[in-house]
Amino acid sequence: MAQLELLLRSHPEGLRRAEIARRLGVHRSTISRYVEDLSKHIDIYEENNLIKIRQKDDEESMALSVYESLAFNMSAEILASNADIQNPHLASGLRKIAMNMHSYAPKVSENILQVAERIDQQVASNRSLSTRFNKILEVLIDAWVTGRMVRLTTTGKDEEIELAPYFIGFREDEEEARRPITVTGRLRHTKDVVTLDISTIEEAVLLDETYTIPDNLKPFRMTKDEEGGYDAIDMIPLVLRLKEKSALNAFSGIVHTPFSFSHDEDGCLVCSFKAENSIELMMRLFQCGTALAVLSPEGYRRKYLTYMKDILSQYDE
Repeated sequence: MAQLELLLRSHPEGLRRAEIARRLGVHRSTISRYVEDLSKHIDIYEENNLIKIRQKDDEESMALSVYESLAFNMSAEILASNADIQNPHLASGLRKIAMNMHSYAPKVSENILQVAERIDQQVASNRSLSTRFNKILEVLIDAWVTGRMVRLTTTGKDEEIELAPYFIGFREDEEEARRPITVTGRLRHTKDVVTLDISTIEEAVLLDETYTIPDNLKPFRMTKDEEGGYDAIDMIPLVLRLKEKSALNAFSGIVHTPFSFSHDEDGCLVCSFKAENSIELMMRLFQCGTALAVLSPEGYRRKYLTYMKDILSQYDE
């Protein structure tokens, strides 16, 4: 029943019973029972031999101009043509938008429906690979949206990696003239930012640990000449006065350069390094309490003090 509801919501134009049976992989004779059972929970009706879900009056609809509709049509064509493995969620979204614009842009609507049907056919022709790929993609999207780490196992490697996803999208591959769908993120407990072709990932598991995408993270792409890797993170040149050197362990989970040590005029230990400009950095500084003090940069020191004052302002005492 859950699969039937998802299928009908993905095809707002409606489906014939025989087509529903084919897509669900069941005998046609059982579809009537499924439809009857599902109709007890949601509003299903039949029109011209097509099974549909009745849209509620309070459900929002999206109206695009004719120009926006055609631009969307062309974008969908490019996306469908460039992806190595098709995504059924793309087909579902295209159908919903096509049905929304059917009254004022029927030709564009029909073109988009054809693109959606082509995607579904490609998914069905290689179902086992498409299913695994899209399940992994869904886990990565869930991790990215909720800000949670993900554990990945990649093809040809026994070891697992834990990743904080920063971007999901296409990446140019100049050697193979293809545009694989990739995930870019930071490896846990390192400052290394890597990009993985999602088709090379065999398993993805969502973790409970959270992460924060650094503020002002800059879009980036890798070229063959960039031996130093990515330069994508806005870094703060921190100078800290330390009472306890062990407080630096608090920064092990964020991106930072190696520590540099010296002593000030009073003989106190001073540590200099660059760290990612993120709310996570601020939280690590608070975690250290009185074990350290921020000396510079002055702008960040003021920001740190402002955060502390805002926290204190919540307490009447």
